[in-house]
Amino acid sequence: MGIAIVAHPQPLLGGNAAHKVPQFLARALCDAGWVVARPNFRGVGQSDGVHGGGEGETDDVLFLHDLLHAATPGLRHALVGFSFGAYVQACVARRLVDRGTPAWRVCLAGMPFGTLDSYRRYLTPSGITDALVVHGEADGRVPLANVMAWARDGTQPVVVVPGANHFFSGKLQVLRSLILRHMAV
Repeated sequence: MGIAIVAHPQPLLGGNAAHKVPQFLARALCDAGWVVARPNFRGVGQSDGVHGGGEGETDDVLFLHDLLHAATPGLRHALVGFSFGAYVQACVARRLVDRGTPAWRVCLAGMPFGTLDSYRRYLTPSGITDALVVHGEADGRVPLANVMAWARDGTQPVVVVPGANHFFSGKLQVLRSLILRHMAV
């Protein structure tokens, strides 16, 4: 299989690596044979630093990716993120594409784009190689219209899970199935 880095939701709203969604996805990937890294972002748990607004977190995940890539040449590398973690993984994926070394697979669930909560603005990059973008139809934190506006610019397909909220409550098995299918060899 390979190595997957799974990123968690917004630290300023209590997100961490132990959050139920990234934990659930990491366990599913492990069960499917992937080696999974599920780090806390800077300033979360016992990690050093302070919240970097997405840019610092992108630098950190890219650094981790590069370390893992150097330590495991020949293995496939995938990026999986939920919510703020999906935003960070989209930024990492874009940088990898720009370097000419795209991730083998990218899975982005509940990804923010545009202005949310009247003050958080996410300029999520597009043009990400082989990305699976999954969003809940009833997402109250990131309106589906925002993600569709992001996708429209680059004609990126978006898989919409009917009735799913931001946390995919009662729909985590659907999210799991979509991601595992995308990550299958």
